[in-house]
Formats: sequence, C-alpha cells, structure tokens
Amino acid sequence: MSTTTTTTPGRADRLAHDVGERELDVLVVSEPADVRYLTGYTGSNGIAVLGPGRGGVRLFLTDFRYVTQVERQVGAEWDKRMAAQELIGPGLAEHLPAGDGSTLRVGFDDAHISVKQHARLAGLVGDRAELVPAGGMVVALRAVKDASEVERLRAASRLADAALSEIVERGLGGRTERDVAIDLEMAMRRAGADSPSFPPIVASGANGALPHAEPRDVAIEPGTLVTIDWGARLDGYCSDCTRTFAVGEPAGDAREVYELVLRAQETALAAVRAGPTGKEIDAVAREIITAGGHGEHFGHGLGHGVGLEVHEGPVLSRRGETALVPGHVVTVEPGVYVPGRLGVRIEDLVVVTENGADVLTGLPKGLQVVA
Repeated sequence: MSTTTTTTPGRADRLAHDVGERELDVLVVSEPADVRYLTGYTGSNGIAVLGPGRGGVRLFLTDFRYVTQVERQVGAEWDKRMAAQELIGPGLAEHLPAGDGSTLRVGFDDAHISVKQHARLAGLVGDRAELVPAGGMVVALRAVKDASEVERLRAASRLADAALSEIVERGLGGRTERDVAIDLEMAMRRAGADSPSFPPIVASGANGALPHAEPRDVAIEPGTLVTIDWGARLDGYCSDCTRTFAVGEPAGDAREVYELVLRAQETALAAVRAGPTGKEIDAVAREIITAGGHGEHFGHGLGHGVGLEVHEGPVLSRRGETALVPGHVVTVEPGVYVPGRLGVRIEDLVVVTENGADVLTGLPKGLQVVA
C-alpha cells in the first residue's frame, strides 16, 4: 500500500474559504478519503480540524499508533497532536479551540459520523459548541481534479489496461469467472497497484445481465459474451473501466446488442465537455438505447465521478443536475442487460478539459472475439 501522498498547495485554503462562507468556526474532517485529500495522511485514524481564513485553525489529530506516520505525511502547516484513540469523542473535545467565549459553531460530516458518535461528542462539548451538519464540503472540492490527480488517474488506468491485456492473451474460454477475476486482481498487484479499485466483475452469458454480478465458479462457455469491469488503485487514485468480449462467435443477437451499446457509448463520450449537466449527457446514450428497443434494459446511470474513491461526484444520470467543468473525471458506461440471456457494458474513464475531454482508458472497444 502507498504510504506517501503529495497534496496540492491551496487545498486547505480553499476549504477554509468555504468554512468562512458557511459561518463555521471550525470544520471537522473525518472521512478517510477527505482527510487524505486535504493533508496527505493515509492512515486509518486521523481527523483534520480547520478554521476559516488563511490564518485559521489547522489542527491534525491522531492516536499514538500513527504519530510517526503523521510526521512523515502531514505538512508543517498543520499543528499535529496526539489524542485519545476515539477521535470523534474525547480526542476532539479536548482539542477544540478555546474561541472567544461565545458558542463555537463546529461543522461535521453528517454523511459519515454515526448517531452514536454525534451523541457522544455533543455530550462532551455541552453548551461550549454547537454541532452543525456540514457534509460534502471536501467532496465538492475533490470532484474537480488538478493536474497531478489526473496524472495519477491516467497511470492507474494504464496499469489496469495492461493487466487485462495480459489476462485476455491467456484466454478466457473454459476458465471460471472467479479464476479470471482472481488472475486479474493479482496481475494488477504484481504491476504495482495498491489494490483493485473494487473486486473485479467477470460475468459471462446470462450472468452478464446482472450489472453487479459476482464472479462464479462456473466455466466461461464458447459462444457467450463476457463482461469484465475492473480498476486499479495506484497512489491512492482509482481507475474504472469495462470491456465486453465474445468467447468464440457469439450466438443470437449478441453482436447486434453489442453494436447498439458501442454506438451509445461512443456518442455519449463525444458529448462530454464543460457545460452540459450530467442528465444531459446521460440522455444522449439513453435515447440511442431506447430507440434500439432496449430502453427497459438500461436501468442504471450513465456514469459517475472517480478519484480517491471509485464512486464520487458528479453523476451522469437522470438525476445529474451538476454541469460539467474542466477537471471533472467521470465514467461513461452504458449497458444493456437482457434477463436470462446476456449483458453488455462498455466503459471509459474521461477527464473534462478546457477544450473538450481526454479519455484515460485505452483498450479497443470493437467487439473482440477471443479464445
């Protein structure tokens, strides 16, 4: 696992500006991916406490197990202190700033702090502080990637592409879905990945009609389609890609379904640029698949953001109200899933640029017939 992370100067300052806009005295950042983004810390127990303005509070808390790691990873602009192991509780309560005597407005991530943690913390701070729900503030910053993040995503995508190419060269037919999935995960790790972005999906035949199918101890048969959805986590950043292969000449209308999904994917991919909302891009692919007679077989959104987590904002779906801006990194992954028969999904990872978009995944997308 990677133990070092480079953060871009200015992240804390940008967040501090938003903290001030929300009229908070401090924001408690506790979700691990948010903490890593803000400070570079990769451990499992740490929180950042940040106040408004450039001269505001910059406090980092961890417990004794991670003190050395924090010294190595967290920059000098942070006041690093050791606290009780239960950080969202006694650790934080003991280290909140004194303030000016008025009630502190303490923002917390209501999407990740449990009801139990909130109740404990509220009891510890008493009337000294008001706990204010403020989830999503770091997530909003994370959605727009800087150049260094894009290069990490590109490197993760290249590693994942090479790993799948290695697996496909060894053949898919006759192997079990589970064997292919394990082989793919190990190939990524051997190539230097921290881990897979998520457990690889390998789904053949009727199992491919399940968008989140789990690989089975079932052999991949000739004449079937095989959908492989995989990604590598490298230096903390995730890739995400899907390709669908034919093992021997596919039966029935499989090739026709494949070509429909490919047309939808390539057309939607060409529409990705700054300006349109997520639902507008989603509609591009959805209209093509619906016109092809498979609208009822495309039930998920077109795509989602990717970064330190494999599912981030913004979303490309019928509920995607956010307009794309340069730095957004999203998947474009339409699919058709015919129950009991087959599934096809084709997915690329793409970054929105000032002049359009840049596709980070590079494997061919025409239907490949493999052994």
